[in-house]
Amino acid sequence: MTARSTRRTAVAKSRIAAVGAIAVAGTMLLTACGDQTDSGSKKTGTAEASKAPLFDQLPQAIQDKGVIKVGSDIAYPPVEFKDKSGKTVGIDPDLADALGKQLGVKFEFENGTFDTLLTGLRSKRYDIAMSAMTDTKDRQNGVDGDTGKKVGEGVDFVDYFTAGVSIYTKKGADKGITTWSDLCGKKMVVQRGTVSHDLAKAESTKCTEAGKGKIAIEAFDNDLEAQTRLRGGGADAGSSDFPVAAYAVKTSGGGNDFQLVGEQVEAAPYGIAVAKGNELTKALQAALDAIIKNGEYDKVIAKWGVQAGAVEEAKLNGGS
Repeated sequence: MTARSTRRTAVAKSRIAAVGAIAVAGTMLLTACGDQTDSGSKKTGTAEASKAPLFDQLPQAIQDKGVIKVGSDIAYPPVEFKDKSGKTVGIDPDLADALGKQLGVKFEFENGTFDTLLTGLRSKRYDIAMSAMTDTKDRQNGVDGDTGKKVGEGVDFVDYFTAGVSIYTKKGADKGITTWSDLCGKKMVVQRGTVSHDLAKAESTKCTEAGKGKIAIEAFDNDLEAQTRLRGGGADAGSSDFPVAAYAVKTSGGGNDFQLVGEQVEAAPYGIAVAKGNELTKALQAALDAIIKNGEYDKVIAKWGVQAGAVEEAKLNGGS
């Protein structure tokens, strides 16, 4: 979909249907693969896992079960989504794979609607939530962004990516568009109810006030419909969250349909959410720093074509 406003509020909005693939790390699985007559097979697996560089930093409960349960709304390519065979793939699962190698545990993604993920975290259904979730002060403090009321203890975030809103056009036909103000008098496609939609409406008002032509905005139920309209020449530009726009540019028509124009706006960090006071936060931060330093992080980001959103260090609670 276009800009994922659900990542900035507590209410999930409609999102595009998912396609894609993932392979979760197998080398550090704690499932014992040795002699099944050995009653200590689980211990053998744990012993192997304990050789991982950061295994000792994990809480004892995580060490014992060998799994980090991840709550995720798996329908948001390229961040997390399902392929035709039903396997989970994307930026988040690939990063989790790399983190798992450092920590010596398996990350198991469980599908859930976005607005229930933090509730699932509080009820301990999940150990973490990793789902292109924007790190905000409201979420850190357990405040409902719509009502301003306290709804929980809040969470800590390990920030791992930066995503803003991007504009894209047909390849080779940017029509002079490099900023939002260049859209005055032009037609734009977006997904309904998203940050991109809100920005387009606000910019159109500015255009009118400046005596320029308003932006003709066509809003769709999902981002694929908006892309189809732009691809067919029915608009001058489209807008969505940077990772989604970048993925469309990379994959649509074999990379021949679209191009990104200008810079991201409204940039904010995506964070891995962990319950307040859980020592797992520090372990995840250390693991993220490790994969940034050893190059695995950059490999994942490059694989999905979203280098502009890369971070250089793992920050805690960097959102505003």
